Amino acid sequence: MYTIKSKDGTKIAYDKAGQGPALILVAGAFSYRKFPGQVQLANLLSERFTVYNYDRRGRGDSGDTQPYAIEREIEDLQAIMNEAGGSAYVWGLSSGAALALQAAASGLNITKLALHEPPFVVDAADRKPPKDFVNHVTKLIAADQRAEAINYFMTKGMGAPSFVIGLMRIMPGVWARLMAVAHTLPYDAALLDGYMDGKPLPANLWSTVNMPTLVLEGTESPAALRHAAQALAEVLPKAKLLSKKGLGHTKKLNSKLISSELVSFFVSNH
Repeated sequence: MYTIKSKDGTKIAYDKAGQGPALILVAGAFSYRKFPGQVQLANLLSERFTVYNYDRRGRGDSGDTQPYAIEREIEDLQAIMNEAGGSAYVWGLSSGAALALQAAASGLNITKLALHEPPFVVDAADRKPPKDFVNHVTKLIAADQRAEAINYFMTKGMGAPSFVIGLMRIMPGVWARLMAVAHTLPYDAALLDGYMDGKPLPANLWSTVNMPTLVLEGTESPAALRHAAQALAEVLPKAKLLSKKGLGHTKKLNSKLISSELVSFFVSNH
């Protein structure tokens, strides 16, 4: 494990493995650098890249300086990128894709960008979270109601059936990992705020995200995720959409398939 200080002094922990061009992995909600799927993906990618797998603030071994702001998370990613030499490929999953996208728009030197099923809701007919989703998640965490926040985020935010949470509760290792990062759910909710309302993505919103971009979606994924991926690929200046069975992220990550597709994209000349 390595640590660096972000711009505001927050400690950010990361693992580094492999040789080759720098590639930074940005995890989504509930995930962190030691999450099994994340570890497996990092190991596979380290055969071709120098992989930086880090704990977003508040997770794992990283600090959690308050108050939270999306800008601080972008600075954290910048700090990792500085360690990588000032530029890097970036892969972001789910809310991590939303973070990577906003970081790219803010001017970070991302040479190629892979956005894996950002959980936007762009179609009015798709299931949407409650209008007070961000505030309610934040209130639950402020009241230290972590289990309730997990249940609310998964069912109302992600659309998971309630029985799934019941199953997770009887799996001690899984539930413990979720509880350990539950207090960061308001951060993920903030990253998605304004993009889950069932409205089309503004065509000019990310006009500065002009590096080669791959948007990934699983053909088995819920309709809202697929609609979001397709819409995002259309509005980004240099994006292409990859739709393939096994790329969905709402169940266990298919790390081998994801790794294979990322290698193909990042090592290509396009």
